[in-house]
Amino acid sequence: MRYFIDIAYKGTNFAGWQKQENAHTIQAEIEQKLHWYFKENIEITGSGRTDTGVHALQQIAHFDTSLEITKKDFLHKLNKMLPQSIAINNIYEVKENIHARFDAIKRSYQYHIITKKSPFINHNALYYPYKIDIEKIQEATKILLEYNDFQAFSKVHTEVNNFLCQIYNAFWEIQNHKIIFHISANRFLRGMIRAIVGTLLNVGKNKTTIDEFTEIIIQKNRQNAGESISPDGLYLSEVIYLHNQ
Repeated sequence: MRYFIDIAYKGTNFAGWQKQENAHTIQAEIEQKLHWYFKENIEITGSGRTDTGVHALQQIAHFDTSLEITKKDFLHKLNKMLPQSIAINNIYEVKENIHARFDAIKRSYQYHIITKKSPFINHNALYYPYKIDIEKIQEATKILLEYNDFQAFSKVHTEVNNFLCQIYNAFWEIQNHKIIFHISANRFLRGMIRAIVGTLLNVGKNKTTIDEFTEIIIQKNRQNAGESISPDGLYLSEVIYLHNQ
C-alpha cells in the first residue's frame, strides 16, 4: 500500500529536505523515525526539495508498506518521536501509482518579510526595515505571469532539462508590519523564488525599474537579477494533486 504524509517543518537547523551523507536533513530524520515505528527500512519521496533553512507549511511525501496503519496511532507515535521542528499533520492511503513528486500539478510558496523588529520571530521571516514602494513591486510582480522561461532566477550549473515554469499566480499581501509574497506554479527552479524576491525588492527600492525587471527575465542571465534573499522567510505552503481536487 502507498501512503501520503502531510508534513510541516521549520528548516532552520536542517541541511534541506533531501537525504545526503554527513548532513542532518528532514528526509533522513523522518525515515529514521519511520524505521523505528515499522521496524523495517522505509524510504520516502517528497514532492520537491527545499533548500537549507527553508520551511514548509505543507510538504507531501509518499512511502510504501505492507503493514497496516492506524491513523491515530501513527500520528501520535511518530510526532512523539520527531523533533519539535517537524510535524506530521496527516496520513492517507493513495493509489499505488500516485507519485508525490511527479503527480503534483501545482506547488505554492510564501515568502514572509517583517518591517518592524520583533524578538519573537527567529529565522521565521526576513527582517527588512527599508522603505519600499509596494505598489511598484505589485506591478512588477504581474509581469511574471507573462513569461515562462525563468533562467534569470535559477541557480547556475543546475541540472535541469529546461527553465520553463508555468506561474499561475503571484502577488503580495500586506498584514500590518508583515509582507507576504505568494507564488504558485507547476514547478520551480533551484533558488528561483529567493532570486525573484531579491530582484523585486530592488524594484521596490527604485534600484531596478519595471522595464529593467522585464529585461532581466528576457535576457535569461542570472547575473542581471538581484541577490538570492535569505531562506529564513521562505515556506513551501501547498502541494496540489489531481486525485485530491
